[in-house]
Amino acid sequence: MVKIEQLNGVTLAYLGDAAYEVYIRRHLLDLNITKVNLLQQKAKHYVSAKAQAALINLMLEENILSDEEIRIYKNGRNAKKYTKAKNTGVLTYHMSTGFEALIGYLDIKKDQKRLEELILWCIKKVESGETDAEQFE
Repeated sequence: MVKIEQLNGVTLAYLGDAAYEVYIRRHLLDLNITKVNLLQQKAKHYVSAKAQAALINLMLEENILSDEEIRIYKNGRNAKKYTKAKNTGVLTYHMSTGFEALIGYLDIKKDQKRLEELILWCIKKVESGETDAEQFE
């Protein structure tokens, strides 16, 4: 088993991207959205780089993250990436990578309670319209 301390932010983000998307896809299916095009259209409000940057920004503003979680986010955000952002600006891409690193960290740490708590918080924020993803380039 790999030790969490040995994983860099990009590796955690790789895992977090997949874990978060599975939760969101399950949520959308629970809402009885079954058409693939509609699923994809709805999912982008949760999983796009802009949406994730807006969500992590709200988490920081509302002070809901522990010091450890902020550290993991910052490590992921600041990690050297070998890919470039395709549909968004560099800052937004870095913020979303930090968001995904946090999700990946909680997943690999097997802290399901906290992971689900944060993901449900994200779902609530997106569905209430409190996220302003358009503020991110």
